[in-house]
Amino acid sequence: MKISYPKLTELELKNKRVFIRVDFNVPLKQAGDSYEVADPRRIEEALPTIRFVMEQGGKVILGSHLGRPKGQPNPKYSLEPVGSYLSRVLGKDVLLTEDCVGDAPRGLSHQMRAGDVMLLENLRFHPGEEENSPEFVNRLAELCDVYISDAFGTLHRAHASTEGLPKIIKNRAIGFLVEKELKFLAPLKDHPKRPFLLLMGGSKVSDKIGVLEYFLPKVDTVVIGGAMAYSFLAAKGFQVGKSLCEEKQVQLAKKIIRGADARTVRLILPEDHVVSLAFGDTQNVSITSGIDIPDDKLGLDIGPKTVAKIATALETAETIFWNGPMGVFEEPAFAKGTFEVAKLLAQTKAVKLVGGGDSAAAIMKAGLEASFDFISTGGGATLEYLEGKTLPGLKVLERIEREQG
Repeated sequence: MKISYPKLTELELKNKRVFIRVDFNVPLKQAGDSYEVADPRRIEEALPTIRFVMEQGGKVILGSHLGRPKGQPNPKYSLEPVGSYLSRVLGKDVLLTEDCVGDAPRGLSHQMRAGDVMLLENLRFHPGEEENSPEFVNRLAELCDVYISDAFGTLHRAHASTEGLPKIIKNRAIGFLVEKELKFLAPLKDHPKRPFLLLMGGSKVSDKIGVLEYFLPKVDTVVIGGAMAYSFLAAKGFQVGKSLCEEKQVQLAKKIIRGADARTVRLILPEDHVVSLAFGDTQNVSITSGIDIPDDKLGLDIGPKTVAKIATALETAETIFWNGPMGVFEEPAFAKGTFEVAKLLAQTKAVKLVGGGDSAAAIMKAGLEASFDFISTGGGATLEYLEGKTLPGLKVLERIEREQG
């Protein structure tokens, strides 16, 4: 039995109203009295699918969420800045609707001409989106003849636009972005080329434990950085000072350490740290001489000894997956470890994949994206996919094929 997904190129799109679920949940920045897109990567990644539907004579209807408006209209989370950005890059007017469902968008969907683009206002302005309510699903279904799933970052949510709508639209497929995500992530999940190195950072062990446990039988080296490293160090009996470290996280770290030992997986933890007296304190920054952190300090980045050890470990890897920064990289005083690791990764000949989120942001900030084989747009969805969980928005599109022989 083989699982596949219907592709965009298999569908008849000419003169059809094509609902594309995109992930335009992008960071915004203040620009005078309004907002503008601060990081357009998710929009850019959706452009191949949008342009293909336009070229095939389809009528493009884009649906997305932005932020967490909690089921209520909120100007702060309007997709207006996204619409402005899209108009510029597509070189044509993109109509933004006042509401994502109802008489107005339904009427406009029937008035559209081939190649037109309409952006629905934030789907999460309605509680029915996150509730996956049948009524809201039916109201979305009034807008379209074809459904395209191209928001990989939302596939782990059983929401109206990601799971409910494709259930009832017969003509449906995955877009080019979802197809690309699966092309890179499926081989990583099932049979990564070895030696395989997993580089995990971020704040909590609990956020990454599923991926760590899933890959322990398939990985050769695990490198732990970021705030989650302090739970691992505490689990091994080292002093972590005032660093972020909860007992629950320490217990999870112990579980991973036992699993790594049982499978002879090499586990690399920080050997020195960039520390300060408080989270926002950039005046009293120092580097520890060893692993232990003084009682009055907290760790905020990895130190040069740790970077050197990671450099050595990377030399022999054939596949590398990175998710999570090595420190509080948003603050220049604690960014060096993350950027040094990004540079080291960029120089290796291994297949390099990045799990979205902050690690992707760090790579973009360092201008190194061209040196990586793949940078996922997914964040939480990427991690859930890699730990073998069912993604509702992907499950609903599965096509089961019986293998011959």
